[in-house]
Order: sequence, then C-alpha cells, then structure tokens
Amino acid sequence: MVAYMNREAIAQTLETGRATFFSRSRKALWEKGESSGHTLNVRELYVDCDADTLLVLADPIGSSCHTGQPSCFFRHLDAAGVHDETVPHRRS
Repeated sequence: MVAYMNREAIAQTLETGRATFFSRSRKALWEKGESSGHTLNVRELYVDCDADTLLVLADPIGSSCHTGQPSCFFRHLDAAGVHDETVPHRRS
C-alpha cells in the first residue's frame, strides 16, 4: 500500500510499532487497522537517499488493502490494459 506520513505519524509509528499514517483529506492521524483490525506491525523503517520517501517493512495482521486483498498492488498492467489478478505475477 502507499500512504502519507507526517512527522507525528512517524513518531507514533516508532513509539507503538504499528503503522500510523496521516489522512490529508481528514487532516487526522489514523492507525492502519483501527476500524478493520488489519494492522501493520512494523519491523523496520528505511528512508530513501533524498529523505522524501519511507519504506515500511511490516508484518500484516489481515489484509493490507481495503478491498480484502493481501496487497493494494494486485492488478497487473500491460500494454493491453489492466487485468485483475488475485495474486501478483512473479517473474523468476
């Protein structure tokens, strides 16, 4: 999944060990799973070389996507368009 974190969300994530994000539309913090119970237990946080993107390595409890999929990235895009898939295709 992709979500926005502000400083407060990062601090809360580091303090609790559960992924917390900032909703720009609601202008409020939200912990992943606060209503669904599908949380992200954070193992590690990494910041990229430009210090403008975070990578959250987490152990999900339940699905990560609001659709019920394990990941938000379950639709394959190719030259013909989007094809729904329940499991992402992995290249060997």
